[in-house]
Amino acid sequence: MSAQQFIARTMMRLPAGILRSMSKGAVLSVDGREIDPGVGFLTSQAGKGPGVHTLPVAEGRAATREGFAMMNAPRSKDVGVTDLSIPGPGGSLRARHYWPINGKTNDALMVYFHMGGCVIGDLDTCDHFCSLIAAETGAGVISVDYRMAPEHVFPAAAEDAIAAFKWVRDNAAQFSGSADRIAVGGDSAGGHLATIVAQEIKRRGETGPFLQVLIYPWVDMTDEGGSMQSCGDCAPLNTETMRWFESLYMPEGGDKTDPMASPGLVDDLSGLPRALVYTAGFDPLRDQGEAYARRLEEAGVQVTFREYGDLPHGFTAMSGVSKRAKDVNLEITGDIAAAL
Repeated sequence: MSAQQFIARTMMRLPAGILRSMSKGAVLSVDGREIDPGVGFLTSQAGKGPGVHTLPVAEGRAATREGFAMMNAPRSKDVGVTDLSIPGPGGSLRARHYWPINGKTNDALMVYFHMGGCVIGDLDTCDHFCSLIAAETGAGVISVDYRMAPEHVFPAAAEDAIAAFKWVRDNAAQFSGSADRIAVGGDSAGGHLATIVAQEIKRRGETGPFLQVLIYPWVDMTDEGGSMQSCGDCAPLNTETMRWFESLYMPEGGDKTDPMASPGLVDDLSGLPRALVYTAGFDPLRDQGEAYARRLEEAGVQVTFREYGDLPHGFTAMSGVSKRAKDVNLEITGDIAAAL
């Protein structure tokens, strides 16, 4: 445990009233929801620094990498891990394979994509959560580090995600998995990519994922209402940062309604795999994630939907400092285990 984590955990043991009084400047209530006191304190501290959208991209990546390292729990001890390369349309993609060593094993695999608006984040961003999935479900997990903007603009990340899924599917035996038992998942921009993979593989008539796990997914670049407004000043993700991500990833004049940009706007959602969809109460993406889950249900897709109304965007990377986030992440991996 780092010194920063020790201090954060110690502070979060204070009574809720004291934590709220120390969280001045943070958004503590929105749309009838109250934020977890400890997490509210964390977001109040995060809000004191410069927004990532105000920094040069390299500095923003470094700052968020440091922030995730402070909040994340360590990798589970119940998994083996190895780094590898996956062939992608623009060159080799870094990836990381996790497999359980605690006796929980099955023939399922999950291809996972990290958060970060297709601009920031890397394999370490979701290292703990991917290890938790493998340890708790018995499935192997392949985490993929796709190309990011502004160096690689739309649709590079989506093309990488599709290629990575197809490669894992075609090489499933290498990871002790079955080609027809591959799930796809991700958080935020990773959920965006997982959604696109499920839709595009179905559209092409190929063997696709049998399960999609979408955690506070970004599915509609045209969204300007609802929680995009009411949660506009939330932390760690606010609306200004979302617009910054969009401006870097989507070229000027690009079509934000393209299915590879806004999969939540696709008309026909029938025939898609079972979906586990999760949203956070204090998150600009909250309403579009729920809307997509409801549309999947209306199309006949089996859906499990949960909103964690007292948590913000990014809670999969907060288990190192928040018991509430840790408990929620275990609940999600429990849902995945049941679905497998």
